[in-house]
Amino acid sequence: MAFLREIFGPSKEEIWRQLAEQIQADFVNGGLWKADKVEARHRQWTIVLDTYTVSSGKSSTTYTRMRVPYVNRDGFRFVIYRKSIFSNLGKWFGMQDVEVGYPEFDHDFIIQGNDETKLIAFFANSTIRQLIQEQPDIHLAIKDSEGFWGPVYPPDTDLLYFQVGGVIKDVEMLKSLYLLFAEVLNHLCHIGSAYENDPGIQL
Repeated sequence: MAFLREIFGPSKEEIWRQLAEQIQADFVNGGLWKADKVEARHRQWTIVLDTYTVSSGKSSTTYTRMRVPYVNRDGFRFVIYRKSIFSNLGKWFGMQDVEVGYPEFDHDFIIQGNDETKLIAFFANSTIRQLIQEQPDIHLAIKDSEGFWGPVYPPDTDLLYFQVGGVIKDVEMLKSLYLLFAEVLNHLCHIGSAYENDPGIQL
């Protein structure tokens, strides 16, 4: 095992246990049939970090994701991800990139949402912008569900959702991601787009 650790570095379980200890969260061993996860409490919310795998024919892709359901007061939703040649193609076919007034940030990211005024107020938070910049790859969104196979949410409950391809085994990057989720939840309450109460959804 020590030989494998020298080649591949510390395991996901080892890193995620370190994360759980550092942010005072729970590491939940998934056993044989479920993925391991970290469950962190922030005020009234439960933030969950785990992985999932999508199979397609002979290949499969594993994703790292972080999720937290919350009560959405006003239906505000957005998605943000780093610009690439593919995002430019998306804009060509009609996707709108909202600029929030910070040139370097606007240059690096595609930001879309259903309320431009709220988007500008949301990204006025410098801590959120900094924590987003710290993620080398990011796809962060507020959405109404996880799709057909996900849990069913009440009409007023939405999901703050992050995912990237691969397994993140960098404890500082994961800690930064957790801090981002905590700050986003706080700021959504501040701008009147979230209630500070537990929606009671088990992920």
